[in-house]
Amino acid sequence: MALFARLGFWQLERADEKRDMLAKATSALSSRTPKPLPVIADRARAGDYDWIEVEGRFADKPAVLLDNQQQGGKVGVRVYRVFVLKDGLPVLVDLGWTALPPDRTLPRVDRDVGRGRLEGLLLPPPGQGLDMGAPAKQSDGTLLATAIDVPSLRVALALPALAPRVLRPEHDPGLGYARDFDILPNTLPPERHLGYAVQWFGLAITTLITALLLSWRRRRATQRDQRPSP
Repeated sequence: MALFARLGFWQLERADEKRDMLAKATSALSSRTPKPLPVIADRARAGDYDWIEVEGRFADKPAVLLDNQQQGGKVGVRVYRVFVLKDGLPVLVDLGWTALPPDRTLPRVDRDVGRGRLEGLLLPPPGQGLDMGAPAKQSDGTLLATAIDVPSLRVALALPALAPRVLRPEHDPGLGYARDFDILPNTLPPERHLGYAVQWFGLAITTLITALLLSWRRRRATQRDQRPSP
C-alpha cells in the first residue's frame, strides 16, 4: 500500500513539473523578448526557457541524431548541429525531426547550413528515456545518440564549453526539418501523469480494503476457534 501511494505522489510531482515547464515555455513564447546572451552559458538556468537571438556560424562538427523519436505515428530522428556564437560559445541547435525509412538509413545532414543569425527558444535538452550510453559514431562521423546528454556530447564533440541548453529556431522551410515549439514530444503530458496517479492511489485503497477484510476474517476465525465446545 505504501509503495502504491508513493508511486501516486511521484506521478503528481511529475505532473507539477510538466505544468511548470509548460508555463515557463508559454511565457517565453508569448513575450518573445530576447534575453541577454550570457543566459546561454548560465548553468544555473539549465532548466529554464528563454527567447534569444544569436549571430555566428554553424561549426564544422558532425551532426547529432537523437534516435527513437516519434511523430504522427512514424519513427525518426531529431537532428542537432553545433552553432558557434561570435564570442566563441558553442550551442546545440535543434534542426527538427525527420522520418527514417524502413531500412533505418540515417539522413545526410549538410554541414554548410548557411545561416549566420538565428532566433528561437532556448530550452533544456529533451527528457531522457533509456540512455544506452555515449553517442555512437557513424561511418560519416555523425553521432547517433539515445539521449541528448550534454556532458557526454562535450566529450564526443570536443567542446568543453558546449552550452547546457539547446536552441530550437522558429520553423523555416529553408532550415532543417519539421519542428515546432512542442516541449513535450515523446513524453507524457501533465494530464496523463494525473491519470496514472489516480490509478496508483486506487491500487493503494484497494490494498488497504483487502488487508482490512482479510484481517477481519482472520479475527472472526480466531474467535470462532476459541469458543468452547458444547
